Amino acid sequence: MAADGNTEDYPHEIDDQLTGFDSSVTAIKTMLDKLPRNDVMQKLDPLDQAKLDLMSAYTLNSLFWMYLVTQGINPREHGIKQELERIRTYMNKVKEITDRKKAARLDKGAAARFVRSALYEPDEKDSRKKSASKKAADAKPDTPQFKRPKQSRS
Repeated sequence: MAADGNTEDYPHEIDDQLTGFDSSVTAIKTMLDKLPRNDVMQKLDPLDQAKLDLMSAYTLNSLFWMYLVTQGINPREHGIKQELERIRTYMNKVKEITDRKKAARLDKGAAARFVRSALYEPDEKDSRKKSASKKAADAKPDTPQFKRPKQSRS
């Protein structure tokens, strides 16, 4: 921009900044030109394609926002603000879908086994109790044994 010879349109104090900005934009453009977008898009699943499209749209609109600022136009009063908000809304929707995919899912088989083992089953438990009480009754002697109370030493 500074090399165009059109130095009367802006203050000379920002020459270095404009030159740096121009070289950054040129570098971004060459990087985007090298990117085989169609090949990349075909390899992605639909959710990742949506993320890439939204990121690209948001980036371009943000650059346009910066362009408006450099032209002295208030971007908050321009239609670009609504466009950025619309893109953010879609980004939030994609994020919700991604979060829903990552959410824990119920393993129905494991839950059924857990509930089955935790539930009271009267047939099995009664037979266990009967066999346990029968064994205990067989082990008891006929004469009751009394415990002697402990004597305290004085």
